[in-house]
Amino acid sequence: MAAPGAGDPLNAKSGKGPVAQRIDPTREKLTPEQLQFMRQVQLAQWQKSLPQRRTRNIVTGLGIGALVLAIYGYTFYSVSQERFLDELEDEAKAARARALARASGP
Repeated sequence: MAAPGAGDPLNAKSGKGPVAQRIDPTREKLTPEQLQFMRQVQLAQWQKSLPQRRTRNIVTGLGIGALVLAIYGYTFYSVSQERFLDELEDEAKAARARALARASGP
């Protein structure tokens, strides 16, 4: 007697069909028809997943773009808030005024 489920396309115990084996087309000797069929199947799988990938790519691109614009905007905002150069200019004016007062004073 044969092994259980060996003759059936569906395994009676698990209810699953036979699993396709992964092959390496460079090592296996395949006919041109088999290679063409593999290319057709790969193309069909790629086309089936294309809309989902396109949506994910658009969402990812928009997310990255929004992050870049947020960083760019925050940088401009924070630089416009900095007043350290104004303080340095005020100190320099005060120093010049003191120097002028000393030079023209006594």
